[in-house]
Amino acid sequence: MKNKIKFYAPIAFSVIVFANCNAQKKETGKNIILKNTSNLELPQKAISIKRSELSLQDATTNYPILITKKDTIPAQVNDLDGDGKWDELFLVADFSPNESKTVVLKWSQTDPEFPVKTSVRFGKREGKNLPVHPDTQEVLLATQVHKKLGYQKYQTDGPTWENDKVGFRHYLDGRNSKDVFGKRIPAITPEDVGINSKGAVEDNYHVMYDWGRDIFPVGNSAGLGGFALLVDNKINRLGIIANDTLNNIEKTTFKIISEGPVNSVLSYTYQNWEASGNKYQAQETSSIWPGMYGYQNTVSLNGLKGNETLLVTLSNLNNQNPLQVIDAGDFVCFIQHDKLTYERQWILGTAVIVPKDVYKGYVEAPKTGQLTDSYLIKLSVKNNQKVSYYPIAGWELSADKNFKDSAYFTNYVTTLAKQLSAKIKVEVK
Repeated sequence: MKNKIKFYAPIAFSVIVFANCNAQKKETGKNIILKNTSNLELPQKAISIKRSELSLQDATTNYPILITKKDTIPAQVNDLDGDGKWDELFLVADFSPNESKTVVLKWSQTDPEFPVKTSVRFGKREGKNLPVHPDTQEVLLATQVHKKLGYQKYQTDGPTWENDKVGFRHYLDGRNSKDVFGKRIPAITPEDVGINSKGAVEDNYHVMYDWGRDIFPVGNSAGLGGFALLVDNKINRLGIIANDTLNNIEKTTFKIISEGPVNSVLSYTYQNWEASGNKYQAQETSSIWPGMYGYQNTVSLNGLKGNETLLVTLSNLNNQNPLQVIDAGDFVCFIQHDKLTYERQWILGTAVIVPKDVYKGYVEAPKTGQLTDSYLIKLSVKNNQKVSYYPIAGWELSADKNFKDSAYFTNYVTTLAKQLSAKIKVEVK
């Protein structure tokens, strides 16, 4: 992992606890009771505790320490709205069925770091002959797309995010597709993926490395977990395809909100997205945490007239097997399992887990046009209503070799959906 460069959003804190951490000796702690209200085992369950629930006076510049009788739970604080104060305490913990954990929350002025299990990589260049540099944000205007510029501005076509299981990337160059990096090892992938030794953008990730490679063909689909809008039965892509020179989004703003050991968060704002003669405002947030072969994507729209349906995309390029649609917990699971990789070389399971309460069926994308080669999952939406769903990818060469088996992958997805449905009750004393 040469030239390892990490760049962090201002209030994304990573922390670790040493048993005898001197910085805590004078701290008084808060007791937090975490109760698994389900009869399911919940491995690496993500929990967000809002700052307001903790009744804190001021811990903005300190780092959270979560101590149980047995160990310390990795945690971080995230500033989700960018106001300079953190909004949530984020942690990941294992729960037995119906288990309660008593956790003592203390604060430390030192930052000794937890093992890093999530990451974001984003690099860009300001000209064709200039080197790529890391950044945490970007603004893309409608005329600044790849084809119009005449060169690819972004490392890996846009940001990449990952955990210890799998990686993903977003085509920020106007296409707004979601791609998959297959990971063979839990370590974070090198920072120079997608650039060469001279710092130039280079597609060097479609070949196998020790860590893995890009495995998923996207074409003119929006990939695994992209989204579009159905307006009066017309499909409207968010953005463009590779040969277009003018985006249908006036301004796209990207920002790394948080990059920490147990959670990384990316934000996209799409201003004046023109679809079927209307202009919509769209917000997208991608959040990833350890343990899951996927991530959470949250979308909200403004400007809706009432005749629109949100479409979540599941690319079916190279799929020759039947689509499975299965209810599980609070969700509906769309599951594919085939040699979905480039040139059908390896077996890959892909899925999207969508909330059952807004699910309205699905359609298949047309064979030609701006958005093709996909199942389009229909979700009902209201203005400014957030909808969260989960794109999932299980590769046969990942740490879990059982993904080669179709029934195993299906069981993984449906079990995960039930685990995501399970609630952790939080009580602060």
